[in-house]
Amino acid sequence: MSQMMTAIAVEGGKGPAEALKAEQIERPSPGPGQILIRVKAAGVNRPDLIQRQGFYPPPPGAPATLGLEVAGEVVEGAGRWKAGDVVCALLGGGGYAEYAVCDARHALPLPRGFGFVEAAGLPETVFTVYANVFEGGQLKAGETLLLHGATSGIGVTAIQMAKAAGAKVIATSRGAQKAAQAKALGADVSVDVTTEDFEAVATAQGGVDVVLDMVGGDYFAKNLEALNTGGRIVYIASLGGGAVQLPIGRMMQKRATITGSTLRPRSADEKARLAAEIERVVWPWLEAGKMKTIVDHTFPLVEAAKAHATLENGAHLGKVLLTVA
Repeated sequence: MSQMMTAIAVEGGKGPAEALKAEQIERPSPGPGQILIRVKAAGVNRPDLIQRQGFYPPPPGAPATLGLEVAGEVVEGAGRWKAGDVVCALLGGGGYAEYAVCDARHALPLPRGFGFVEAAGLPETVFTVYANVFEGGQLKAGETLLLHGATSGIGVTAIQMAKAAGAKVIATSRGAQKAAQAKALGADVSVDVTTEDFEAVATAQGGVDVVLDMVGGDYFAKNLEALNTGGRIVYIASLGGGAVQLPIGRMMQKRATITGSTLRPRSADEKARLAAEIERVVWPWLEAGKMKTIVDHTFPLVEAAKAHATLENGAHLGKVLLTVA
């Protein structure tokens, strides 16, 4: 096995999608408790775009190269894994490459019936949704989830996970086509925010118990008004604005909980705990056919720039992935 490998670097350290270039770098070596994976496919996620632009540095000890999720074959094992096992894994970085290392506890077996491409699209989105909707938001069967950004990678995953858990889903997106796509994926109510007021729709539906919001900005006031008493608003991004005005009296009347989190900076032990919970709760949903990976586009590793451009365009439905020969 060569000591060098192809990986994607950001020319100049930061820049537009076109700054992503393939180069030869040293193959990583696993440390104690880590496994080495021969990457077959890697997910492309919005945090990758932000890192490429210079605004999301990797945590201490993580590779400088992009890529937060992969699927592939174990080359050097540790923990429960041995050489030849096939896994998907959550990474701190380094997934846009022929080989990647990760904490053995952050890898999961490929769900039965899933190939490498489909499995590579699971870790980042499933971990994010589980941590924020089911733990932070405490969504339960019979409750209603209001989900913004319904056709994003996170959105399509959240729709399916919420439905698998027995919840009602009100999904928002921009445009009639995206609204139809969200409905086809299982959303009970799909709102085109270019022509409808999601607050009015959600209120007419009896209100919502949990909001998963990646927009922020002026969505906050509408989220709060649509919220049932004791409801929870969970933030995972702020694409529409990072500052909001909080009417404290209204929050008190609603007995609302407002929270949010990021996944990447969590400790290795915390990610290991999440992985074990996800294997226990979510993997059976996948293997029972209650969920699937919605793949919009795949690109060869060396065409990572095209993958980023596709994600930035915003017209995708579900996941954009890289494949490695």
